Amino acid sequence: MQDLIDAKLHRLGDLSRYDRERLAALLGGRRRAKAGEALIKEGSRPTFSTLLLSGFVGRVSILADGARQITGINVPGDFIDLHGFLLKTMDHSLVALSDVTVATVQHAALKRVTEDAPRLARALWLETLIDAAIHRQWLVALGLKDAATRLGQLVCELYLRLEAVDLARDYTFDCPLTQSDLADLLGMSNVHVNRSLKALREAGLVQWRNGRVSIEDWDALTGRIAFDAAYLDMKLSRSSSRASVAMLRTT
Repeated sequence: MQDLIDAKLHRLGDLSRYDRERLAALLGGRRRAKAGEALIKEGSRPTFSTLLLSGFVGRVSILADGARQITGINVPGDFIDLHGFLLKTMDHSLVALSDVTVATVQHAALKRVTEDAPRLARALWLETLIDAAIHRQWLVALGLKDAATRLGQLVCELYLRLEAVDLARDYTFDCPLTQSDLADLLGMSNVHVNRSLKALREAGLVQWRNGRVSIEDWDALTGRIAFDAAYLDMKLSRSSSRASVAMLRTT
């Protein structure tokens, strides 16, 4: 767990080992949840924030008629509810999209450590800013981009975010999102999801089978959808990120 924090937060700022170890010391016991389980419910007032250790979590809003919109995806290494640290009342739910493992840190303890460790406070702030940048990109995508481009953007973004914590390599990664998840995230019908996957597959760009995603031609895919990863603010080199997370597996 310590080195998953290293991989995620070290790239967000010039954190000392003391800063990273201090945050890790605040994290409580691990909790597991099954796919479909709500970790945090809309309208609740959590007294803790949550670090995602494994699996995928979705930010979910439910309309009065029961329609579901997934407004964001969290991957391992993400603090999935830093919003609740300052905003207090959650305006969306956090739902496990696969079986997940999380760890929590109490807001009172998080407040103390961010006041005493300014570099750590800046890193967590940057985490929320990058999260906001991702949301802005998806507002543009949902409003102006066609279905296949939206799907291609998701594939590229997830690959880079997962590679940063050593969960993707050689342009291949595991993705537990169902067709229904993709439809609710990308603003499509299930039929459109199928058509978009087929279009990318027939163009020789992406293969998506049984939860395994392979990018067949990164340059061609990013060129076709005009993907610019600057909004993800990836500062760590691939080698240093992998080395940091590899330490987690030996502790």
